[in-house]
Amino acid sequence: MAVIWGLDLREMQWGKFKGAYMFNQDYHLRRTKMIVYQIAMILCVCSESVGTAALSDYVDEQDGITTRNGARVEVHNDDIVGILSYNIFVGIAVATIFGSGFFFDLFWPLRKESTSVRIAWKLCSLLVSIMALADVLALTVIVATHRSTITGVSPATASLLFRENGTPTPIYRKNAYCVASVVLLWLGMIASFASTYIMWKSIQHNDELGPMSSKYRNAKGEEASIDMTATTPKPIPTNVQTHPEPYPYT
Repeated sequence: MAVIWGLDLREMQWGKFKGAYMFNQDYHLRRTKMIVYQIAMILCVCSESVGTAALSDYVDEQDGITTRNGARVEVHNDDIVGILSYNIFVGIAVATIFGSGFFFDLFWPLRKESTSVRIAWKLCSLLVSIMALADVLALTVIVATHRSTITGVSPATASLLFRENGTPTPIYRKNAYCVASVVLLWLGMIASFASTYIMWKSIQHNDELGPMSSKYRNAKGEEASIDMTATTPKPIPTNVQTHPEPYPYT
């Protein structure tokens, strides 16, 4: 197999997805990273997926009402369309950074990275978390306080056009897809910041002590062989006789 960026592709094995390997504690913070990274990815991608369903409905609402009633009628729901479009970008960004971290730590936990690569990991993880925070704040405000409107006709006619169009509801907070997307994104944003903290602590530990967990370190704190046992055999006390003298004859 080829070696790309110093990574041996032979290490990409299906067997490494087994829980016994994925969640072992041979490497520092391994179990924590494997769990929290996945939570951040899954929640943000689920928020993106649910939001995409709502986005499609509101785009269809805009096109349908405008097409059926001519150019004089204009539907205003660009706020929800815009923020849900941004939510797709954020979901992909979070999944890219922490998904990459997940797979790199799974397949190549002992890899050596340059200083610039380690800085890139830290900056990108922080950046996507800040993006997720901005996304969830904007999405929460828009869903909670905004709604679709129609100009070019009277309010009564606008309400009639919305009813004739059917789903989605023009009031965003009454749209289950929008609410679900907000809830999932809040949880995903928290998990993203948690993943960022864990990634930074892991990189700091790797810089100072290497990737192995504490049970693979000797008394001096230096990295030892992965095959060594967690405990060291106790020395035999010098004051104990290993071959006791026989009883004297009387």
